[in-house]
Amino acid sequence: MRTMRIAVAGATGNIGARTVAVLEQAGHEVVRISRSLGVDLTTGDGLDAALAGVEAVIDATSYTAADRDDTVAYLGATTRNLLAAEERAGVRHHVLLSIVGVDRIEGNAHYAGKREQERLVAEGPVPWTIVRATQFHDFAAMVASWTEQDGVAAVPPLLVQPIAPADVADILTEIAMGAPQGHYRDVAGPEPQDLVDMARRTNDARGHAVKLVPTWSSLSGPEMAGDVLLPGEGARIAPTTFDEWLAKQR
Repeated sequence: MRTMRIAVAGATGNIGARTVAVLEQAGHEVVRISRSLGVDLTTGDGLDAALAGVEAVIDATSYTAADRDDTVAYLGATTRNLLAAEERAGVRHHVLLSIVGVDRIEGNAHYAGKREQERLVAEGPVPWTIVRATQFHDFAAMVASWTEQDGVAAVPPLLVQPIAPADVADILTEIAMGAPQGHYRDVAGPEPQDLVDMARRTNDARGHAVKLVPTWSSLSGPEMAGDVLLPGEGARIAPTTFDEWLAKQR
């Protein structure tokens, strides 16, 4: 296997950090792109130096804000800066991590930001692959933590087909090492799950006592009900089940 110099944007995040670890374990030279590490995607500071000699970039950045315009502006600016620096550096492959169902949901701010990222990448100057993944196994407990107050948390009753973060990192690594593929098939875990049940089981496994109240919210409304968040036909199914992931949370 040929070793490569690969940059990871969002290198300190949930998926980014795992992807860095997988790449390094495979012997690749990894450039970590993160504001905390001195490379600022919002301004472009440090990008040109960071991308020198880089062949592929994996963009696993995220942004948590409730305001749609703010999210679109932030992810749009960071993506434009990253793509422009990649073009200057002669990067040959831009891999963007996105979300299954991102084009089917209008009201969610994060989804709007990811759609803007996808648009810029698809119309941009660097050959690309967009990888849409379902929610991660740890998503349910994270959602509950956002609303938890006085031992009670609201969780939307979403139907999801969650995927292990480690499996996402493996897939992003594999794709970055290959040729650009444009829109990649959906990536998902092995089986559908109810988000409220996932949150309950995760909190139980972690010894965290909290009462869960199933309810829709401004972040996750009824437009996300049914099979909207499930992968399309021909999806790539990752191996790790929610039960297998949960067993490691104890």
